[in-house]
Amino acid sequence: MTSQSYFRAAVLDAGLPPPEGLTGPHGMPLGNRFNVYRNNVVMSLTEALQSSFPVVQKLVGEEFFSALAGLYLRQHPPSSPLLMFYGDAMPAFLTNFPPAQGLGYLPDMARLELALRQSYHAADAAPVAATALAEIAPDLLAHARLHFTPATRLVRSRWPIHAIWRFNMATDAPKPTMEAQDVLILRPEFDPVPQLLPTGTGDTLAALFEGVPLGPAIEALPDPAALGPLLTLLLQGCAVHSISVEAP
Repeated sequence: MTSQSYFRAAVLDAGLPPPEGLTGPHGMPLGNRFNVYRNNVVMSLTEALQSSFPVVQKLVGEEFFSALAGLYLRQHPPSSPLLMFYGDAMPAFLTNFPPAQGLGYLPDMARLELALRQSYHAADAAPVAATALAEIAPDLLAHARLHFTPATRLVRSRWPIHAIWRFNMATDAPKPTMEAQDVLILRPEFDPVPQLLPTGTGDTLAALFEGVPLGPAIEALPDPAALGPLLTLLLQGCAVHSISVEAP
């Protein structure tokens, strides 16, 4: 292990001794000072994770989350000096974290909170007018492709992640019932908003995100009447920044 690699490992792991050769201004060993520096680094990264995953922390408790964060940061040290982007590997980490296996919804909750943070920091993009689809000729509408703003996200889960998120974030939210939920994250203004999708619309929206034209995408809808509310949600929520039409 190179000296730089060991230094990084030692900063994140209190079980490792300080790197050899570190001295202060008068040639004194820096063991105690290094320990203070190490503690500050670990605390800063832990606080960054707490800020990014508040519901995950609430679900498992502060003490459990602190221990979890300590293990996480050793396996996934930051790759960027911007702490607002730290924690991208948390959903996968929780999936393979044995002490959390009893909470099957925890990785998806981390995915939701990660998507909210990514949406918040995503680039701005001007949305199309709410009437944009109405201005397309009816015979071409099925060939329209929706292009989404960078802040728009879709999180799909077999767990009631929207209900769990609300129950832990709002004082008047009802207790979750166990059902699959798909969540659309919109950012119509400054802050992202998680929006529960109507049942059965997730497949269609996922297809639209993949660039499938409107006609084939809506074939996945179990109820054609759900199309109007879904498109209204997308357009009024500033989720679409452009629409392209490929003539048949």
